[in-house]
Amino acid sequence: MAGEFRQYLFPHDHPRLTEVRGLDPYAYREHARTPGTFTGGLVEGWTPLYLQEFRGVTSDGTLREGLYPLTPAEPGEEAPVAAMVAAAEDLLAALDDGGRDRVAFPVDAPEWQTWANPEFMQFDTGLRLEFQPPEVREKALALVRASLSPEGFELAHAMMLINGFLGEVVGLANVLDEFSYNIAVYGTPDLRAPWGWQLFGHHCAVNCLVVEGRMQLSPVFLGAEPNEIDAGPHAGTESFTERIAAGLAVMAALPPAQRQAATVYAQMVDPAMPPGRVHPGDERHLAGAFQDNRVIPVEGIPVTEMPPDAQRLVLAVVEHFVDLLPEGPRRARMREVTAHLDETWFSWIGGSEPGDVFYYRVQSPVLIAELDHHCGVFLDYSTPQPFHVHTVLRTPHGNDYGRAWIRQWQAAHGS
Repeated sequence: MAGEFRQYLFPHDHPRLTEVRGLDPYAYREHARTPGTFTGGLVEGWTPLYLQEFRGVTSDGTLREGLYPLTPAEPGEEAPVAAMVAAAEDLLAALDDGGRDRVAFPVDAPEWQTWANPEFMQFDTGLRLEFQPPEVREKALALVRASLSPEGFELAHAMMLINGFLGEVVGLANVLDEFSYNIAVYGTPDLRAPWGWQLFGHHCAVNCLVVEGRMQLSPVFLGAEPNEIDAGPHAGTESFTERIAAGLAVMAALPPAQRQAATVYAQMVDPAMPPGRVHPGDERHLAGAFQDNRVIPVEGIPVTEMPPDAQRLVLAVVEHFVDLLPEGPRRARMREVTAHLDETWFSWIGGSEPGDVFYYRVQSPVLIAELDHHCGVFLDYSTPQPFHVHTVLRTPHGNDYGRAWIRQWQAAHGS
């Protein structure tokens, strides 16, 4: 229902808002680290995870080798690397020496793993766009646009626009702005060698790597509170309608016994859940920020046991998650996912009727896609609502950030 979120606005003088209002992003970062606070607990829990050496998400703690052979892109599946290189060079040329030093990292730098989705800036990696001149902001967005599909750029940019809209609605534009995002470049832009970029901030984190014409786009975190803009110059902007409908369509296509088997927990906060299953920041998400090495056992039901129509609908869910990719790399990614369909699982938490709130996960050796409805953060509600949505996309077994490809390139080229 359009504008439903407005009934949950905090009063303007509520402490949730007044304690943040007026702080700049760096002062708010220090405030967010305060021990004993909600955000301080998140920082304390996430920091040691970042310090771990990258291995990759697995289902049982064992990395599978050989899932991601580095071969040149098939004809018609090439990433738009030339356009990306041109856009990256334009961005770098617009910076002074200090800006270029801040934005650039080695292609295998651990700073890749500093991205996060909250509004507080735990790591100030790269350049903070809100403090850059308009030319630099536009060239940063041009790099993102050159890399993604048109619909993918529209969705990622919508997260930024909705973030700015939320800041206006709750009076916190100081920390919730259209440009409250960091951008970094990893490696030297090149037509064949590995390099990429990273954009991250509140409800939008995208990590993109290209090598030999191939593209890896993960981890990706996209979320929105609310999931629409109902007023102002960007009114009508909305998000996740298709991903929500696609998940519900899978459940509707399952026979009752399989629907029950796919439902791991009937309630979003279920008494049957083990301690810690609902995280204070991630809620039901398992593959979010700083979870690069997490062990995530499969749950639910195997997709190949579903009726054929339901199997096709699961692949439709995946297509919505990988639609940020340009057409060629998207085709390659779907081929990769389909090749592992016999090892793909689908799981669900919550209700499955239209209007219900829920969580779902598609998980295979080469993909994890999650969608979760969340409680309020800058709006006042303590149970999940349909208009606060988080989504996560991962590439398990070591190819988040294209790291498996980077290692193969370095081994082949002695670097």
